[in-house]
Amino acid sequence: MEYTFYDFLALLGSLALFLYGMKIMSEGLQKFAGDRLRSILTAMTTNRVTGVLTGVLITALIQSSSATTVMVVSFVNAGLLTLSQSIGVIMGANIGTTVTAWIISALGFKVDISLFSLPLLAFGIPLLFSQKSSRKSIGEFIFGFAFLFMGLNLLKTNAPDLSANPDMLAFVQNYTDMGFISVLLFVFIGTILTMIVQASAATMAITLIMCANGWISFELGAALVLGENIGTTITANLAALTANTQARRAAMAHLMFNIFGVIWVLILFKPFLSMVDWIISDFMNISEADGAAVSFKLSAFHTCFNVCNVLILIWFVKLIEKTVCKLIPQKEQEEEYRLQFITGGMLSTAELSVLQARKEINLFAERIQRMFRMVRDLLHTENENDFNKLFSRIEKYENISDNMEVEIANYLNQVSEGRLSSESKLQIREMLREVTEIESIGDSCYNLARTINRKRRGNIDFTEKQYEHIHQMFALTDNALTQMIKLVEDVHHIVDVNKSFNLENEINNYRNQLKNQNIVDVNNKEYSYQMGIHYMDIIGECEKLGDYVVNVVEAHSDVKEKKSLRK
Repeated sequence: MEYTFYDFLALLGSLALFLYGMKIMSEGLQKFAGDRLRSILTAMTTNRVTGVLTGVLITALIQSSSATTVMVVSFVNAGLLTLSQSIGVIMGANIGTTVTAWIISALGFKVDISLFSLPLLAFGIPLLFSQKSSRKSIGEFIFGFAFLFMGLNLLKTNAPDLSANPDMLAFVQNYTDMGFISVLLFVFIGTILTMIVQASAATMAITLIMCANGWISFELGAALVLGENIGTTITANLAALTANTQARRAAMAHLMFNIFGVIWVLILFKPFLSMVDWIISDFMNISEADGAAVSFKLSAFHTCFNVCNVLILIWFVKLIEKTVCKLIPQKEQEEEYRLQFITGGMLSTAELSVLQARKEINLFAERIQRMFRMVRDLLHTENENDFNKLFSRIEKYENISDNMEVEIANYLNQVSEGRLSSESKLQIREMLREVTEIESIGDSCYNLARTINRKRRGNIDFTEKQYEHIHQMFALTDNALTQMIKLVEDVHHIVDVNKSFNLENEINNYRNQLKNQNIVDVNNKEYSYQMGIHYMDIIGECEKLGDYVVNVVEAHSDVKEKKSLRK
């Protein structure tokens, strides 16, 4: 029997269906869990043991250690997890990912679960078209589960029969009888394969099929598994390339953890395999005659490797932390003006990306307040050189705010194209409005700085009373900005929205009062008409800034309101 190009494409198609099933299943669960998943991760990492258990639980649920580690790197990037907490979760993720192999061994080889795949799809279709997002997510999970096992079954069916193709068998066997060099070679192959496929579960499935079909021995299958554990760390490291220093360190810790594990297991390779053999043959009493025995052995090897590695390294979390901090030193000055939380590699988990964007918007709001306070300082900067420096800095901040608006908006638009719950889609719309209004606050700050600059160039100054009124207006505006930041950062819904509206009314009333007073003062020749224009430009711009602040508050409050209505 000839193995044709069509057969090869069928094999690739089977792998694609397996990977797609895994992706859909993982995303369905992530969407169903939503905020709860985030809450679990942030709440259950109080110490290294609970961190490990959290990693095991989440990875076992979403069936992807890559998704968990990317999520963890994202949380570190967003400042939600410390580096030491993240190391514990990553360790747990490595154990959690071994559940996949056990499911495939128990169901994929012992039971022909693909027979149930079509009925499962029939059960999942009404859920998929449900209006309720939680049901839709369950429907996606069922579809993903069915596709995963259909893909696995097709992988077994379309895998070449090496007994009928002795040439192919000879090719494989050329590299299987070189002793320990073969082991190292297969570790390398496992690493490369997982780097390419970007899913250790898929390469694990391929390894299980290769061993079950007798292509390679259990020993070389174990070597492939070791390589897969190194390869799976690449996803998190790719995600961290554009992240901050702490996130890159978390990804590096994952790589170190797995490389250390592979090194000590390779040193104790034979005794370790003997221990796994005993667990399966004597302890679990699975006979060699059983065709699935080798797949159970591989699953046990994968689990034992990761459990033992965690038990050894859990006591050295602080040392790992110190080591990665030395390997990836903190930059003397972290670039102040780049996006800190949104990174190119974080779009793999759409629900998580919403959280990333929220963190970035919070930072954006804080930078805008910093810009306003620079304007306040500019009013009293006497030295020409210092004035020019501060004015240039405000100009720079204005350009940054323009860029941040575009980048955050583009990112949110990208996220909105992903697989999101209806609540998250609503949230994105409101966040886009927030970003636009915050950028308008930046424009107002720049306009204030330009007015102060024009006043200075005119070689005339405000009266003491004018300065007093401007200070009062600046204080009200700064309070409004502080209240806005408190509100957008408020996760527990304890900040009173009405406070922002009251401040806005105060600003409006004060502007009207000063406007009327200005006409009287100009008529009474207390200051020139031109100075009155500069003065009212500042007062009017502060009032306009207050309007933008209220718009941000309204956009954010809409999110909360609609969320509570849905609940």
